[in-house]
Amino acid sequence: MLNQKDNLSCDSCNFDIHRLSKRSKPPWPFPFVKLRCDISYRKFVFVIFKEQSRMKSTTDEMRRIMDFKHNIRNVSVIAHAGHGKSTLTNYLVVAAEDVWRADTHQDDAEHGVTMKFAGIHLFYEMSNDFLKNYRGQRQGNRYLVDLIDIPRDMDFSSEVPASYRIADGALVVVDCVEGVSVQTKTALRQALDQKIRPVLTINKMDRFFLELKLDGEEAYQRCSMVIESANAILATYDDPSSTCLGDVRVYPEKGTVAFSAGLHGWAFTLTNFAKMFASKFGVDEATMMERLWGENFFDPMTKKWTNHHTGSPSCRRGFVQFCYEPIKQIIRDCTEGKAGLWPMLGKLGVTMKSEEKDSTGMTLMKLVMHSWLPASTALVEMMIFQLPSPADAQKYRVENLYEGPLHAKYAKAIRNCDPHGPLMFYVSRMIPAASDKGRFFALGRILSGTVSTGMKVRIMDPDYVPGGEKKKENVLIKTIWIGNEQETVEDMPCGNILTLYLKDQFITKNAILTNTEEVDAHPIRAMKKTILSKILCCFR
Repeated sequence: MLNQKDNLSCDSCNFDIHRLSKRSKPPWPFPFVKLRCDISYRKFVFVIFKEQSRMKSTTDEMRRIMDFKHNIRNVSVIAHAGHGKSTLTNYLVVAAEDVWRADTHQDDAEHGVTMKFAGIHLFYEMSNDFLKNYRGQRQGNRYLVDLIDIPRDMDFSSEVPASYRIADGALVVVDCVEGVSVQTKTALRQALDQKIRPVLTINKMDRFFLELKLDGEEAYQRCSMVIESANAILATYDDPSSTCLGDVRVYPEKGTVAFSAGLHGWAFTLTNFAKMFASKFGVDEATMMERLWGENFFDPMTKKWTNHHTGSPSCRRGFVQFCYEPIKQIIRDCTEGKAGLWPMLGKLGVTMKSEEKDSTGMTLMKLVMHSWLPASTALVEMMIFQLPSPADAQKYRVENLYEGPLHAKYAKAIRNCDPHGPLMFYVSRMIPAASDKGRFFALGRILSGTVSTGMKVRIMDPDYVPGGEKKKENVLIKTIWIGNEQETVEDMPCGNILTLYLKDQFITKNAILTNTEEVDAHPIRAMKKTILSKILCCFR
């Protein structure tokens, strides 16, 4: 364990925290007392866990949640190197009720960078108040988010397309100063080719307040440019004729854009401030969100909204006046030690512990902002509300996934995410076992049917053709497990990402598993190679 007061090193790996960058050093904005160095997951990044409130769930409890296909979100995280992907992911891990690693890879720990895409099961229990505006189908208040951490370096970009096969949505992280990078644009194009619905978070917003010291209007224009740059890519894949996928562009006023500061642990969507001010102006939250973005200005002197600037000094844009300026004021009061901070926090309903109130400067600012606008709340809300479940996504993704006729029973089972249909399990990649050299596990997603221990399945390569010369091999599924502790389960329904242990010499990288009696089943469509598009994009 980490000893923060003494040598700040981990007993299990002897890794010294001082080798981290300055942005990762203490003080951390977490009111927690226990740290754990998770080498297998975060490559020398320290994951913070709650000491007392996190209760380890049993395997049976986790397995029950996986039956609720409408409460599952399979999400890839897209970001350029240095844009804050790992930091934001850590906050999602901290906020989860329980965390189960889907796989691990030793190369990531040895090289200190994500080389292979990795998965992690995050379980959240949401309150009724949190879900009161949710209009989709759901089964209870517990959600499973399968977060897929993909490589951020172009040298390992061959791993990226394989991760999109098992994801339905994407969390795109962009630096507010650097904007949308070429690598992020390439990853977005690949995701959209697979009909992955994106949401965007504009990260490192703290730089606007602390480093660049921008006024509200200039900060708005920079954020707007980032959103327009992303939408320029997304608009090329817009399919208005599709009733399921529809418009994939991101809009702050629709809740598909978040504004975050991963270093300090805070984030918000316009929903946060719409809830604060909707009752004040006598409108619903949706109307208030529209007023907080775009050409909407409010003059407190006349108490009127207009769609243009009136020229009055008191007339300001809605986003600037009701979102940016309150955050700027609180950050300034924290760092400068002004007495007006505590009355303002009282009005916002933010409570601080007595020992936290004794903090000053940047430490106080981190604690206050993390308590007021926790990053995990905004990001989890955006993923649950805006990204599709497997039951919804497979309705329009089936034509990209299944190679055979779309009227066949296999395509229908994938489209309906039917747990009682024929088994279609896509193996995305093979994971080498750390403890047993030469042993591999198959990481993938169940598209239809249910997989169970002891089931005999048939392996199809991506280029297999029914009735062709190439044979399908029959193997026995020995173990189904979830989490890094290899917790075994008896069976698992479609919509979930899991790991299987089977006879692996027939699988090189990708494969499709189906029932042995399904002799006319077609494989899942092979991924298209996009190396040429990457080269052309780099030249541009």
